[in-house]
Amino acid sequence: MVEKKAFVAGHPIAHSRSPKIHGHWLAKYGIDGNYQAIDVAPEDFAAFLKSLAEKGYRGGNVTIPHKESAFAGVARRDHAADEIGAVNTLWFEDGVLWGGNTDGYGFAANLDDHAPGWTKNGPAVVLGAGGASRAVIHALKERGIKDIRVVNRTLARAEELGHHFGAGVSAHGAGAVGELLADAGLLINTTALGMHGNETLAADPAGLPGHAIVTDIVYVPLETPLLAAASARGLKTVDGLGMLLHQAVPGFERWFGKRPEVTPELRRMIVADIEAH
Repeated sequence: MVEKKAFVAGHPIAHSRSPKIHGHWLAKYGIDGNYQAIDVAPEDFAAFLKSLAEKGYRGGNVTIPHKESAFAGVARRDHAADEIGAVNTLWFEDGVLWGGNTDGYGFAANLDDHAPGWTKNGPAVVLGAGGASRAVIHALKERGIKDIRVVNRTLARAEELGHHFGAGVSAHGAGAVGELLADAGLLINTTALGMHGNETLAADPAGLPGHAIVTDIVYVPLETPLLAAASARGLKTVDGLGMLLHQAVPGFERWFGKRPEVTPELRRMIVADIEAH
């Protein structure tokens, strides 16, 4: 039996927790497989993509700064990748290199896990208009949220997303956030605000109704200032770690032939790793 091989490619890549996640599943399911982190400089990425088949890889993950290059470099793309404009998962099908995007899936699966029934909680306010915001908006639309309000400091970037995603997605400047929250059932932070070293409150959840759910895609720290403020108000909160864990599921299934489970044990292991660093 040839060992099944997959990877995560980024630059830098040492911080990636993907090898721990996939390594845990490989051991748990007794699969003869290997998943490694590979540092690929941007100028080497196109050649790296071309070399995958001859190196015996079944596919892999792509992280910053290669998601757009991967989008351009694959032969075929799935619907999510086309909608989001970025690729984070690669695999071969009949010798053809495919690219997909599982970030939106991971976002929705995390909410399914920790806030069942969340799809009844529109309208949604999405903070930020970067790549992560695109994945979140795609997921919200796929799950039937009809009123999605994108808030960004640079209004033009939010407007781009409004044009791209069409009906039900509106663009707003940062000054409008207070009034937008008054009837919102979902508040989602996709910005870097709240990360370690950037402890600014992304938005004040005080203006939200009592049934609102607040989630942050940042997971270092696990409880961001936004989640802490929402908790203090008694609102339901969901941290960003589950998005990381769930987005890994479809790729593992493609490369190693087993659909893995996101368990409390896996979460504890990654939390311990975050706390150790």
